[in-house]
Amino acid sequence: MKLIVAGHQAVTDAEFAELALGTPVELWLGVEGESDEERAARLDAARDILADPEYRELPDELIRLAARVVEDHPDLFNVVPLARPARRRPVRRGVAA
Repeated sequence: MKLIVAGHQAVTDAEFAELALGTPVELWLGVEGESDEERAARLDAARDILADPEYRELPDELIRLAARVVEDHPDLFNVVPLARPARRRPVRRGVAA
């Protein structure tokens, strides 16, 4: 199946996200091994983009995209429901004053 966004073909999920959002995914997620200075510059660029009226809805779009990925590919996250421990009442000893 081909994924085509705005006339461009996306080969990978990352390319699809980049074409759909109009920004590279790394801008929001960062890259492994980036320095503090690189991270600060990346976040500054992200803030500038979010300030642009064209991208005001971008945070909402990112959340929707992330939710769709989690829903469509739960195996990527290896999510296992945990058993909830039974609540116990604390044992009180002694005489109340």
